[in-house]
Amino acid sequence: MASMPTNLSSQPAASKPSVFRYTMDRPRFTDHLEAIKFICKDFWSEVFKKQIDNLKTNHRGTFVLQDNRFRWLSRMSVDPSIETLGSIQDPSAMAENKAAQAIGMHLYFPCGIIRGALSNLGIPCAVSADISNLPACSFVIRIKA
Repeated sequence: MASMPTNLSSQPAASKPSVFRYTMDRPRFTDHLEAIKFICKDFWSEVFKKQIDNLKTNHRGTFVLQDNRFRWLSRMSVDPSIETLGSIQDPSAMAENKAAQAIGMHLYFPCGIIRGALSNLGIPCAVSADISNLPACSFVIRIKA
């Protein structure tokens, strides 16, 4: 049985045991694309109960994972009411901005799960989320050199 590294304190806690459990019987990934494909198919299925709908890359260290119906956002509601502010020209734009901020805060955790899983696979990266077309969500992974 493969042993887990002892110094995991710098890694995000949410993905520590799971990424090791899912990769224990696999050969090591030979490149970043193989690891990202693993995240899109196997890991995503275990964590979010479906595969990623689309994977795009620029072949220079940036990957975009698109989930057309991200479960964590599909049933989310945001309070459309806003406080009246004196100089606001377009209150609907203000409400949309508040909604985007509220939804964006709920995506820190899945971004951390992805970053932690890749970090535990030896791939340091930065992960951000795009919610311009709800309930679809795109996760942008930038591999650190």
